[in-house]
Amino acid sequence: MKGDPQRPEEPPLPPPPAAAPAAASPPGEAGGAAPAPPVWIFGYGSLVWRPGFEFTSRKVGFIRGYSRRFWQGDTFHRGSQRMPGRVVTLLEDCGACTWGVAYEVRGEQIAASLQYLNMREAVLGGYDTKLVKFHPQEEDAEEPILALVYIATPQNPSYLGPASEEDIAAQIIVSSGCAGHNIEYLLRLADFMRFFCPQAEDKHLFSIEEALISILPCLYYTEEPLEETANVPQKSKS
Repeated sequence: MKGDPQRPEEPPLPPPPAAAPAAASPPGEAGGAAPAPPVWIFGYGSLVWRPGFEFTSRKVGFIRGYSRRFWQGDTFHRGSQRMPGRVVTLLEDCGACTWGVAYEVRGEQIAASLQYLNMREAVLGGYDTKLVKFHPQEEDAEEPILALVYIATPQNPSYLGPASEEDIAAQIIVSSGCAGHNIEYLLRLADFMRFFCPQAEDKHLFSIEEALISILPCLYYTEEPLEETANVPQKSKS
């Protein structure tokens, strides 16, 4: 877990007048001013394993009323203009919930993280922001947390929309961008769900993973019989 970055030391203030000594500030406050409230950012795609910004704490949990879908095109992070990748966005779905990670940012982390995410998600990704209620996984959590989330809507130019799991998997296999291969994106997200949210269901995600795994062997198929390969003379060791 990452903490707040250290602030540079400020020059000492002059002592207050003797007739009116200054009262000590409460712990955690500067000069008696209340600290700014924290901001929570919910991630349900690559943010679950690569936030890319400083944060104070993080929690695994879910938001209600949305389903995760590989319906957003990506021509930068996981694809190109010639071969767009497929990444996730959220679809409004009253009976569904989407699992992910919420990050708490405070103080100077707030402006830095929002500036970074604006470029990564909005400018380069085509996502808009929305406030949602995040429910932490912890059993003792009482109230949901208001969190910021990035959602790609059908109005953005990179939106691809629905397709079969097999077609999505086939597109993911041939796509790669500045952040890596699209296959990595899919498998890391599936691993997150499998290890951190084993009780949750995500049929869309795991169906695409299954389709991708079934297609991969076909890419390495060879017509050369195994017995012919076994009869190839081997080089002797020196």
